[in-house]
Amino acid sequence: MAVMKVRCLLLLVFVTIVVVSTSTSTSSEAVRGRGGVWIPIKNVNERNVVEVAKFAVAEYDSATDATLRLRRVIKGEKQVVAGTTYRLVLAASDNNNYEAVVLEKPWLRYRSLDSFRPLDRA
Repeated sequence: MAVMKVRCLLLLVFVTIVVVSTSTSTSSEAVRGRGGVWIPIKNVNERNVVEVAKFAVAEYDSATDATLRLRRVIKGEKQVVAGTTYRLVLAASDNNNYEAVVLEKPWLRYRSLDSFRPLDRA
C-alpha cells in the first residue's frame, strides 16, 4: 500500500511538472509575440487584412493627393503589442508595390497609418 502511495505521489509530481513547464513555455511565447515578433499572415485575402490595406492606400492618397487604388495584398506580417500592427506589401494601381505599416486597435475603432513607402522594383 505504501509503495502505491509513493507511485501515485511521483506520478502527480511528474504531471504537475509537465503542466507547469508547458504553460510556462506557452506564456513566454505569447510575451515574445507582444514584444516584437512579426508573425506571417497566412491568408492575405482575409477580410480584415484587405480592409487594413484599403485604409492604408486611402490614407496615403488623402495625405499626398495621389489617386492610388489597391490591386491586391502581396504578403504581410502582423505584430501584437497594444493592438495589432500590420506590415503589408501592396500592389497598387500604378503598377508599383508599396510597404504599408498600420496600427489597429479594433476595440477603440482606431487605425493609424504609420508608414507607406514605395518598394524598389526588382
